[in-house]
Amino acid sequence: MIKDRRQAFLSAARLENFFSNYQHSVEFFAENTFESDSEAQEKSLRARHFQKWIFKEILIRYTAGHSIDLLIPLLETLVGSYEHLQRQLAQYNQIPNITPLAIDDWLDQYQECVQVFSLCILLHRTDLLQRFVALIDPAGYAGDDTLYEDLLCKLLPDRYDVDDWYHDVYTPLIQAIYADDPTEASGLLQQYCDDWYPAFEQAPWHDSHLQGDEGSYCGYWAFEAAAIAFLYGIDDSGVEHRVYPKDLVAYARNLRPSHPKRVAPVVAGETCSKAGYWFTPAAPESRRYFAQGEVMPAFEGGAVWYWVAQG
Repeated sequence: MIKDRRQAFLSAARLENFFSNYQHSVEFFAENTFESDSEAQEKSLRARHFQKWIFKEILIRYTAGHSIDLLIPLLETLVGSYEHLQRQLAQYNQIPNITPLAIDDWLDQYQECVQVFSLCILLHRTDLLQRFVALIDPAGYAGDDTLYEDLLCKLLPDRYDVDDWYHDVYTPLIQAIYADDPTEASGLLQQYCDDWYPAFEQAPWHDSHLQGDEGSYCGYWAFEAAAIAFLYGIDDSGVEHRVYPKDLVAYARNLRPSHPKRVAPVVAGETCSKAGYWFTPAAPESRRYFAQGEVMPAFEGGAVWYWVAQG
């Protein structure tokens, strides 16, 4: 049993297996290459592989009940991994503006896109949102989908007003934005959450909680519903569903300009600036205590350490 897990499907063994497999993958591909027809293809396959691991780590840490603040450095790493993936795909396919996610054709890739949008929004990282959108817009997606634009227009300038969307599953969520009656908006938010999981029957992660401790389950989360509730002031007090991340909305709403200033990240090789627990996305399960003045360790490829909590 994981004490603070946010979904009951996640077992302690599954969580342990995730990080064990992640570490094995890092070690294996440090010495081995992906089967490919060219160096450029191998680099693109490698970039996609590790981008997926980072995205799944965010999901499983949130599902396991880890601190929301812990997601912020992981989100930075995730956006950087998409940027790296886009560069490798562009070189391999010789298409400069290729997208890392085909959001019009693939429902699960659209969902991944709006999940990343939503995490940037709820964690108050507009800078990361701008960087991520810059990877998707140039592929022709700007001004083409209502939910895509409605998630962006409150935070990014010069967005588009559009009345069409790619995938029907998002209809109740879009209707919630434009509902005149607040009670109706809340009801549509609940309807969206109720419909969410069945709509993704074809997604590769669907029913992964049935695979047991060796399976691929990391969590089922409609982060976009939370982002819309936050951005458009929808009352979610009555929304009850396991896929709705209510504490993320509360986090976004409660973070004010007076929020205590975060401790600045520390680059590996430099000394710890504040005693407490630190974490680096450069290595799985890296959270540990450092005393002030202690030298922060490095990993292959470098590392940036982020303060998590007092000791």
